[in-house]
Amino acid sequence: MTSSPGSPDAVPGPPRPRALTFHGPLGEGRAAELTARLAAHRPATVLDIGCGWGELMLRVLAAVPGATGTGLDLDEEDLARGRALAAGRGLAGRVEFLAESATGTRRGPADLVLCLGASQALTGAAPPRLVPEALGELRRLVRPGGRVLLGEGFWERPPSPGELAGMWPDAAAGDHPSLAELVDEAVAAGFRPARIETATPAEWEEFESGYREDVEVWLAAHPEAAAVRERTDRQRAAWLNGYRNVLGIAYLTLVPQE
Repeated sequence: MTSSPGSPDAVPGPPRPRALTFHGPLGEGRAAELTARLAAHRPATVLDIGCGWGELMLRVLAAVPGATGTGLDLDEEDLARGRALAAGRGLAGRVEFLAESATGTRRGPADLVLCLGASQALTGAAPPRLVPEALGELRRLVRPGGRVLLGEGFWERPPSPGELAGMWPDAAAGDHPSLAELVDEAVAAGFRPARIETATPAEWEEFESGYREDVEVWLAAHPEAAAVRERTDRQRAAWLNGYRNVLGIAYLTLVPQE
C-alpha cells in the first residue's frame, strides 16, 4: 500500500500474518504426520518450491540429520523469516532460502520436493494447463525413488455462479479440477499417489483466521486505514461468500514411476 503524507492511509503498514505457522490450511497434527513419513525415507536433499518461510522443510531437515534444503521464493520478507527460523533451530548451515524464480529451475533433482500451494511458481501456464505442467516440472525435479509432496487446490463440488462471483476476480469453474481429476493428472505426469489427503474444515478455519488475525487487531487500532480495511474485508468475504466449503486443498504424496 502506498499513500501520501497526511492522507488517511499515511500510517505504519499493517503487520505480516505472524499468527500463521504454515501459509496454508495445514494443521499441526497433519504436519507432524507428514514430517515423520517424509523423514522416514531419509532424504539427503530437499527442494521447497514457493517456500515462503519453509516451515515444513525445516521440520524435515530437523528430523533427518545431515540433510540439506533449498527454498525458492520471491517474497523477501518470508525468506528473511525462514532464515531467522533456521538460525534459531540450528539449521542455518544446512538450508538456503533463495530469492529466485522456480520456473525452469535447475536446483533439482532432489530426494524430496515440496510444493505446497505453489504450482504457479513452476510455470506460466494458466488453468486448466497450470497443474499438469507443474506436475511435469515436479517429475523433472525429483530423483528416482524420491518423494513429492504436492499441496494443490481442487473443487469439493462444482461451484455455483454466485459462489464464483464471490471468490477472486475472474474466478471460473475451470480454475481447479475435482480431486479425482487432480489425482489422474498426477498419474498422467508419471507419479503413483502413495497418499491422498485433504484439508479439514478446522484446518481451513485456522488458516483463514490466522491469515487475517494480526491485521484485524491492527485495524481495530487504525480505523483510518481505509485501503487496508477494504482489502481485508474483501478477502474475508471471498472466503465466507465464495470458496468456503467449495475449494479444497489436497496433500498428495507422490512417488515417481520408474
